[in-house]
Amino acid sequence: MTKALDSKKLGLFIACGIALCVLPFVVGGALGNSWVRIVDFALLYVMLALGLNIVVGFAGLLDLGFIAFYAVGAYTYALLSSPHFGIHWPFYVTIPLGALFAAFFGVLLGTPVLRLKGDYLAIVTLGFGEIVRIFMNNLNAPINITNGPQGINLIDPIHVAGVDLGTPISLFGLNLPPVYLYYYLFLALTVLVVIMASRLQHSRIGRAWVALREDQVAASAMGINIRNIKLLAFALGALSGGVAGGLFSAFQGFVSPESFSLLESIMILAMIVLGGMGNIAGVILGAVVLTIAPEILRDVIGPLQMKTMGRMLIDPENARMLLFGIAMVVMMLVRPEGMLPSKRRKAEFKDAKDAAAQKG
Repeated sequence: MTKALDSKKLGLFIACGIALCVLPFVVGGALGNSWVRIVDFALLYVMLALGLNIVVGFAGLLDLGFIAFYAVGAYTYALLSSPHFGIHWPFYVTIPLGALFAAFFGVLLGTPVLRLKGDYLAIVTLGFGEIVRIFMNNLNAPINITNGPQGINLIDPIHVAGVDLGTPISLFGLNLPPVYLYYYLFLALTVLVVIMASRLQHSRIGRAWVALREDQVAASAMGINIRNIKLLAFALGALSGGVAGGLFSAFQGFVSPESFSLLESIMILAMIVLGGMGNIAGVILGAVVLTIAPEILRDVIGPLQMKTMGRMLIDPENARMLLFGIAMVVMMLVRPEGMLPSKRRKAEFKDAKDAAAQKG
């Protein structure tokens, strides 16, 4: 029985691997390379959501400023691989550096908020995210570090084994544009982040985070070092955000403070809540859905209005966010635990529902 289950799991993994390998060719052939680019961004958001899930889903620390670590990783790569300072370091130096800087800022954020929780922690982390964005927006005088609101452009693309991912290449008779090349790099790094998150979840550290999330006082009484375990959650979550930021910078070739607004932090948090907080598969699903669904709505709303009403009544961008918001509200009312919740979270919601039914 166990061998049969193992063979089924192995077959499923192989099928998923093959599907992911051919995905850009299927999407690009059917919908165009612009949609492959959207899939690339979905992988970046998966990395971001998995990083935030360590902080929020595993450790139960509400962080509304997670986008700051994304910005730190992006600007580290941009400053060290662009004509802005005349530095052109390779990606295998700049992306790890960006991740380490982001982890350092994670510890920097976590240190003064060790005694805070709930709403107070959310407000402080929100302020931290805005402080980083404002710093990036104003560090252009008296010394021009970030180029202010104009941002940094002409950022070097990633080079892997002498291959420039920013230019198309031909391989075995196939023409691979940059969005395909970056897809495979993002996919490889996303798999590494998933493995890291999975190993952490089932380790002693992961169990300590769960204890911290459930009851901080009880966790402390059991001998868990609350300070260290919180700082570790902030640092490891920020590490993933820093990697995603560096990849975003290389992929876009341009960064500016506008890319790191509060709305981005809220969207990443929504991915976790919608997918299933604390469950890696649910977080991945939430990130993919919330990245791709708005783009589908963007392409559908405008033509639909023209076809049914003959004119554009609502701006497609506004209508897209309106429908998106309504869908989120309905989802939270119908299935508040998320699309793929963890067993623990599903049981918690079931117990709460049963308790409410008994009181009623």
